[in-house]
Amino acid sequence: MTAIDSALQPAHDTAHGHHAKPSGITRWLFATNHKDIGSLYLWFAFSMFIFGGVLALCIRAELFRPGLQFWQPELFNQFTTLHGLIMVFGAIMPAFTGLANWMLPLMIGAPDMAFARMNNWSFWLLPPAALLLLISFAVPGGAAAAGWTLYAPLSTQMGMGMDLTIFAIHIMGVSSIMGSINIIVTILNLRAPGMTMMKMPMFAWASLITAYLIIAVMPVLAGVVTMVLTDRHFGTHFFNAAGGGDPVLYQHIFWFFGHPEVYIMALPAFGIVSHIIPTFSRKPLFGYTSMVYATSSIAILSFMVWAHHMFTTGMPATAQLFFMYATMLIAVPTGVKVFNWIGTMWQGSMSFETPMLFAIGFICLFTVGGLSGVTLSIAAIDIQLQDTYYVVAHFHYVLVAGALFSLFAAVYYWFPKMTGRMYSESWGKFHFWWSLLWFNVTFFPMHFLGLAGMPRRIPDYNMQFTDFNTLASVGAFCFGLGQLIFFANMLHSLRHGKPAAARPWEGADTLEWQIATPAPYHSFVEAPDLEVGENGRIDAMHGGKHH
Repeated sequence: MTAIDSALQPAHDTAHGHHAKPSGITRWLFATNHKDIGSLYLWFAFSMFIFGGVLALCIRAELFRPGLQFWQPELFNQFTTLHGLIMVFGAIMPAFTGLANWMLPLMIGAPDMAFARMNNWSFWLLPPAALLLLISFAVPGGAAAAGWTLYAPLSTQMGMGMDLTIFAIHIMGVSSIMGSINIIVTILNLRAPGMTMMKMPMFAWASLITAYLIIAVMPVLAGVVTMVLTDRHFGTHFFNAAGGGDPVLYQHIFWFFGHPEVYIMALPAFGIVSHIIPTFSRKPLFGYTSMVYATSSIAILSFMVWAHHMFTTGMPATAQLFFMYATMLIAVPTGVKVFNWIGTMWQGSMSFETPMLFAIGFICLFTVGGLSGVTLSIAAIDIQLQDTYYVVAHFHYVLVAGALFSLFAAVYYWFPKMTGRMYSESWGKFHFWWSLLWFNVTFFPMHFLGLAGMPRRIPDYNMQFTDFNTLASVGAFCFGLGQLIFFANMLHSLRHGKPAAARPWEGADTLEWQIATPAPYHSFVEAPDLEVGENGRIDAMHGGKHH
């Protein structure tokens, strides 16, 4: 029986377990089970992470020394552009969506996601979109080469690789919006009795707020790339000054999407860390309510700061001041979060398993990225640093040491629940320390390069930048190598890991740890009756059949 048949079964059949887990390729093609779809997202995200990482290593290989070594400048620009697009839309966002699919129903006591078949469609739109980006390297003129931001007028003048990119962005946007609708309806409508909004796990809050952000800004991105498309092919002049348009308009619309997008990649990380830190500190999350309000504040403020990416475009001084102060203001709720995590660890009975190491690494390095962001928010300083490697260092501290480290933490944390097996703790710890070391070797020198004036997105550079670039390139290859350790650990543990206890982490107290390990294919066929504390802590549970 296929998953679609099972979705069409009358409710009483489902409740009495008349259908087994589907098998073969149809289990995945017609998947409607939130766990299967979550797994598809995670595997897709990891494969895109590898591909985007290979592009990054192509960039770093070229920059190992001055002069052109391997690639023509045009191809180099294609690498930087596709590296950004694939990592953002192919790796980080789908990984968080996969974790949300897997864990949200388990954390709030829902039988599945609200729209099981739309969930299937959300996922299966992604591989074709990724394919469009990959094949764009092979078309005449090559892939898009305007930077991941696709600024006009460059993007209005490129070959058909840009059209493939625009189409891919449309498809990924539709996927994100449908996934978000699903997350919102699931959280608002399918919580088990007792799971009130202000007791919900922080990961649910973060996913909910992120989903609202996606629905708000994805159409804006779709709109602006469609304007580029019509400028390219249908004679409009949105971004063409000769026709009465304005290329700076593109930047305003793009960054109105772009800055909330940064928090779409950061907020789920905050949610994950808000579970791992309490679990391994064996203490409740400090300041839960303030965490919820901080998350919401960040989301709202993220719509009011977009032009801090545009301090060099000749904005009026008044506008510069507004965007400068609004940007600094975001540091306040973010700081609240950091202090709450530290407050959670304070005097806790801490242990340092791999998820905890990645969560602490996240806090330390994300804070560094946040501080360089506050530096960049000062308009007078940003005018010096705009489009230099300082900016590259800043957003990689936020996205690699932020989003990616939190994803590693989450995979290690929930791996036993998802697979029923334990990963190798020693290899996990090695993966953390190796990644931490080489991440910093790669990206910390970029602050110095930027302060010394090295521009972004160039395949060749002046002699005085050689030493730090060589260092960064060595760091990047070592960091990339380390991710193969993670992959090997996961693959080996899937097959041969020692069986996990029902609750492998002593301090884990949310709902997903109250059910069998590995999580049964159908959980919470009947809603459990819960007594819930803050941050989704389960004090008592009655009923809640699953099979």
